[in-house]
Amino acid sequence: MTDPRWTLVIHGGAGQMTRDTVTAEADAGTRAGLSAALDAGEAILSAGGDAIDAVEAAVRVLEDDPHFNAGRGACLTIEGTTELDAAIMDGRDRRAGAVAGTRSARHPVTLARAVMANSPHVFLAGKGADEFGRDEGIEQADADWFVTDERRGHLTELKARGDDAFDVDMKYGTVGAVACDTRGHVAAATSTGGVTGKRWGRIGDSPVIGAGTYADDRGAAVSCTGAGEFFLRVGAAGEIAARARLSGTPLQQAADAVLADIAAMGGRGGIIATAPTGEIVLSFTTPGMNRASACSGDARSIAIYGDE
Repeated sequence: MTDPRWTLVIHGGAGQMTRDTVTAEADAGTRAGLSAALDAGEAILSAGGDAIDAVEAAVRVLEDDPHFNAGRGACLTIEGTTELDAAIMDGRDRRAGAVAGTRSARHPVTLARAVMANSPHVFLAGKGADEFGRDEGIEQADADWFVTDERRGHLTELKARGDDAFDVDMKYGTVGAVACDTRGHVAAATSTGGVTGKRWGRIGDSPVIGAGTYADDRGAAVSCTGAGEFFLRVGAAGEIAARARLSGTPLQQAADAVLADIAAMGGRGGIIATAPTGEIVLSFTTPGMNRASACSGDARSIAIYGDE
C-alpha cells in the first residue's frame, strides 16, 4: 500500500544569490514568498488533494510575487515588454499543457493547465495562447501589472553594456513546484519571464515538456531553473526521470549527474524533484537557489544560499 504521506518542493530560481549580493529586505521577501507558496500547496496535499492541484496553487502564489521572475516582476524583453512561459504536467497519465510568449494571463501556469485540460493540444504560443486564455475565461492583467521598477532598472543596465549584451549575470528567478500526493501521484509545474533583454521571441526550457518540466508516476516529477539553452540541449527534466525509471538510478544521483553534464557544456542552474516514494531532491550548481520543501510529518525547509 502507498504510504499516505505527501511531499511538496518549490524553487524560486537559481543563480547569483549570496549573502553579499542579496539585501536583507530581498532575503525576507523571498523567504516570505516561498513560505506562502508552501502554504498554498500544503493546504491541498494535507487535505488529501491531488499533486497537480498543489503545484498549480504553489506556482500561482509565486507568479504574483515580484521577488521572482514569473508573472508580476518578470524580466523584460529588449523592447521593455514581458513574454511569459509556463508548463504543467500530471504524472498519472503524462498529460501536459504549456504556453510561451504570453502577455495577458495573470497566471500563466493556470493558462497552461487550461491548455492541458480544455484543448486538444499541449503547447500554445504568443497571440494564440492569449486568445485561448480569454476564450477560457482565464484571469487577465494589463501589461503594466507585470512590470516593476526593479526589472526596468535591470533592462537599463543591460542596454548600457551595448547592443550585443546578454544577461550572463542572471539570478534565474524562474519558479517551479513538484509534488507527490498521498496516493503516490506526482506532478510538476514551472513558470518564468525568461531572461532580461531577450530578443526574437526567445523561449527557454521552462515551458518545454521534457526539458524544464516533466512528471511521470513511473519515474519522477522535475522542475528546472537556470541557463535554459543548456537545459534544452540536454532535455534535463525528462533525462532525470528516465534515469530514475529505466536504470533505477537514485533520484538525487540522477539530478546531480544531469547538472554535471550541463556544467560540462558551460551551463549552470538548479533542479527540484520528487518521486512516487515522496523523496525530496534539490541540486544546484550556482551560488544559491531559492528553495523550499514540506513533507507530511516533517518540518519545513526554506533556504536561499548554498551554505544553508
